[in-house]
Amino acid sequence: MFALAGAGQAGRALPWHDARQMIVVTTAGWNTDHGTLRTFERRQGRWRQVRGATPVTLGAAGAGWGVGLHPPQRGGPVKREGDNRSPAGVFRIGEAFGYAARAATAMPYRPLGASDWCVDVSSSPYYNRIVDAQRVGAAAVKGASEPMRRDLHFHGDQRYREGFVIGHNPDASPQKGSCIFAHLWKSPTAATAGCTAMTRDTMQSLLAWLKPQDHPVFVLLPQAEYRRLHAPWQLPALDTP
Repeated sequence: MFALAGAGQAGRALPWHDARQMIVVTTAGWNTDHGTLRTFERRQGRWRQVRGATPVTLGAAGAGWGVGLHPPQRGGPVKREGDNRSPAGVFRIGEAFGYAARAATAMPYRPLGASDWCVDVSSSPYYNRIVDAQRVGAAAVKGASEPMRRDLHFHGDQRYREGFVIGHNPDASPQKGSCIFAHLWKSPTAATAGCTAMTRDTMQSLLAWLKPQDHPVFVLLPQAEYRRLHAPWQLPALDTP
């Protein structure tokens, strides 16, 4: 068994010790609805920055501690279902998805159909999963508010045209939060319901760069928490404080 590393606790092997790609998003504080994205590769034990600072938008209420690879933390809000906060912590990056039949990415890719939904109803056995209502039945997605083909359900909305899953709450614990993605933004000032949103150029660059064999992870932290956890979590050094 490995020892988890938190503040003041050294870990012999972190749960993300195998990650060789890392997307890092930092924010000014817990209640900030926008942040800065950077990407890093780890080669020979050292992190090297690949992409410089790029703007992203976050949950309208800011961020809160999520459920991921990291150990539980004290201080700061905690992510809950429907709270409009983006989950903070370290998370595996899951499958890519989009409206097109194929995408320029090495990640597993899910072409979305009109009957694909992400289930945000905590009582559902499909909570926090993307499912095809034609396969699981309409009753299984009853009450869900996340149709994945937003262009078909919401007047041409393009936000899920390209994106990928952020592995928050992988065990689908009730009320811990669901359907957390990286996706396209509506505008540079439009906050999300808890996802991380960006330009199409940024998204396409990430999708082309990500490689499943490099076990990529997604990190989101307020700047003060990043400074606190930088050493114990073996995070990359940033190009700004």
